[in-house]
Amino acid sequence: MATTTSDTSRLVQLDRDFMLHPVTNLRQHAATGALIFERGEGVRLWDTDGKQYIDGFAGLWNVNVGHGRKELAEAGRAQLEQLAFQPTFFGLATPPVIELAAKLARMLPGTINHFNFTSGGAESNESAIKIARYYWSIQGKGDKVKILSRMNAYHGIAMGTLSATGIPAYWQHFGPRPEGFVHLSAPYAYRNAGDLDDAGFVDKLIAELEETIAREGADTIAALIGEPIQGAGGVIVPPDSYWRRVSEVLQRHDILLIADEVITGFGRTGAMFGVEQYDVQPDIVSLAKGISSGYIPLGAVGVSDAIYEQMLQPDAMFMHGFTYSGHPVACAVALANIDIIEREQLAANAGEQGAYLLEQLRELDGHQHVGEVRGKGLMMIVEIVADKETKAKFDPAFNAGGKLQSATREHGLIVRCSNDGIAISPPLTLSRDEARQIANICLLYTS
Repeated sequence: MATTTSDTSRLVQLDRDFMLHPVTNLRQHAATGALIFERGEGVRLWDTDGKQYIDGFAGLWNVNVGHGRKELAEAGRAQLEQLAFQPTFFGLATPPVIELAAKLARMLPGTINHFNFTSGGAESNESAIKIARYYWSIQGKGDKVKILSRMNAYHGIAMGTLSATGIPAYWQHFGPRPEGFVHLSAPYAYRNAGDLDDAGFVDKLIAELEETIAREGADTIAALIGEPIQGAGGVIVPPDSYWRRVSEVLQRHDILLIADEVITGFGRTGAMFGVEQYDVQPDIVSLAKGISSGYIPLGAVGVSDAIYEQMLQPDAMFMHGFTYSGHPVACAVALANIDIIEREQLAANAGEQGAYLLEQLRELDGHQHVGEVRGKGLMMIVEIVADKETKAKFDPAFNAGGKLQSATREHGLIVRCSNDGIAISPPLTLSRDEARQIANICLLYTS
């Protein structure tokens, strides 16, 4: 049953009066008010006026199993009744956190077999960065502290992860940022490759990596952190050989590889984890979002056997963690969520439906304001440009993203629209018919 119009108006006003929304133009929001959702099922959402939408962004890249899964509500309820909270500090544990750690060890490639839990992606990446530095420090290599990242990267916007993030819009007004972070070029062929083919472009990126290591000194660099496919920075799909070549350079220079799988993990790209698309073995993996499909906050950081063996050496406390590291209710929900992802083969479905949706969206390639349509699995973008020949972006004052956002919402589609384009990342339960509906709305508006 939908909320009444008077209730919607009351909630909109309360939102204006008391909410401080993240990543929102607060002045514009105060004028327009919130779009308030009250129900979800599968890939569908309903607002408080009863209007139905397709959730084309899976919440925030994270509702992998779709909305309204009663199995997850039941898993949370059962654990709440049995034991709502115990920490994992001081060697304490609960059955769900132990079972989840063991499950993740079986799922992840290579020797990522040891897990520290968090409440989300930024905490996971903060933890990964700290563990990388800790690993070198306990071996007497305390100068190895620098973190290599890439432009267009998004690793969170806590103070440490903000420095790893390579999107300048997030840096404004929050300085000074912590030092020790060095940004490389993104493997963004549409804007950075020029006339080079994939092989030549990768050669160029690897040369930059080698030059950066030589300039900074390998003995000062702890790790490189990277999303297998960059998400918020523009759904940047690297050339196939990129990550293998990067990994070879890092191994040669004794630099760790941190794979930020916060978005790409748990089936989003068509494989269970993004690194599996590129056949590389990271030393540290950051997880969140799809681990619980957003039903409850949870993240994790996994480390290799080699790192864990070094962490066993000091006769000292590992002085890192959070109150909610390994929350038993969150871990119980995550176990039920992963069971759905595996049982319903949602990674395979993401690959199949993603390929179909991408093919449909590529009908926009000839549009005068579409620069490129790209993606992998169920994460993709229709990049928009003011000028197709020069690839010039729209003037921010034109508010192209805002116009796209209004239009897609009017047509019943929730996606992430910005000055860069339309990012699409629906639940992995997406059907062929639902994929066609998303494509039709995008094609209708841009025709």
